[in-house]
Amino acid sequence: MLPDPAAPRAPGPGPVVLYRCSDALQLDGHEGSSKAAIAREVASLLGRPFGGDFDPLAAYEDMPYFVPSDTLTLVPQAQKLGIRNQHHLFGGVVPWAFVGTKAITHELVHPGASAPDGWSAEFGRQVAGVVLPGFTAFTRTDALLAGKRLLESGPVRLKHPAGVGGRGQSVARDLRQLECGLDAIDASGLARDGIVLECHLVDVRTFSVGQALLGPLTITYCGTQRLTRANDGRQVYGGSELLVARGGWDELLALELAPQTRIAIGQAHIYHDAALATFSGMFASRSNYDVAQGFDDAGVGRSGVLEQSWRIGGATGAELAALGAFKADENLVSVGASTTECYGDCHELPSDAVVYYNGTDTQVGPLTKYARLHPHGDI
Repeated sequence: MLPDPAAPRAPGPGPVVLYRCSDALQLDGHEGSSKAAIAREVASLLGRPFGGDFDPLAAYEDMPYFVPSDTLTLVPQAQKLGIRNQHHLFGGVVPWAFVGTKAITHELVHPGASAPDGWSAEFGRQVAGVVLPGFTAFTRTDALLAGKRLLESGPVRLKHPAGVGGRGQSVARDLRQLECGLDAIDASGLARDGIVLECHLVDVRTFSVGQALLGPLTITYCGTQRLTRANDGRQVYGGSELLVARGGWDELLALELAPQTRIAIGQAHIYHDAALATFSGMFASRSNYDVAQGFDDAGVGRSGVLEQSWRIGGATGAELAALGAFKADENLVSVGASTTECYGDCHELPSDAVVYYNGTDTQVGPLTKYARLHPHGDI
């Protein structure tokens, strides 16, 4: 149990604990194991003991610092745990569960369309210029209308709002494929989670743009993602390469950057500020935004934020490596860092690799995850 606020507390900070938001996060699976390794690294950087998994029955003498496996909702999760601001966790807190998913990225297909409690039309208006053409729908009728509109300009990508790593997505190139894709979603799940329908791009380059706060340090970064082939043959997330600045958005933009990178940073920054301003009660110490740049069916170049992540994710190992470098050298202004996810037999690892997982997951097979630091930003 958490300490009684009225009771005297022992001196010193509480432990860093991993808070598993779902029973499905297996202790021995790659997701559970790598998240536990991340929480252990956070503890090391903060100079706190690592307390393992959060135990709701334990008598913590001082307030733990939480590393949640997913974005928390303000009520009941964050308030129940005693999390009041971004200094109490490495992750984020949102007022409604859907705010932590892809669902918020796009507007509804018409003002009277179905939406969950807490839906913000204002957020959609604020980010309309920095996302790809698309809609979010919570009924089959609205989704079909949205899909038909988008098909007039080319193929449509259907995305489950809570999907990660490219999973839970399909592409509809005509009305029949659109209807088949929608038929595969049960009505209750659609009403609860929604479906994202978005302009499909080709020759895509995906940027990672984000910010993290840990202790006295703030970092802001940009970089690119790469795909790899999973053990089942699908193309999935394979890692990120980041250029990380000490400080905020201005410090990142002060670095030498390519024009397209500056566009991605600017779009992510607008999305970030709009979320914090629009969703009352939201706060985050870790924010990551995927920005896609590619070409639509007419060959027109497009750039837009795809989704947000206010939780630990694929780039977190690189973020922690950079935080460690800035902690060790107070004169360091920028640094490069990367994460790699290697399926199958991963040959000899780099000598400086920080391994977060190396084993055989029962669901995805052999997998290795690691992070590296690039002291001179040569990525």
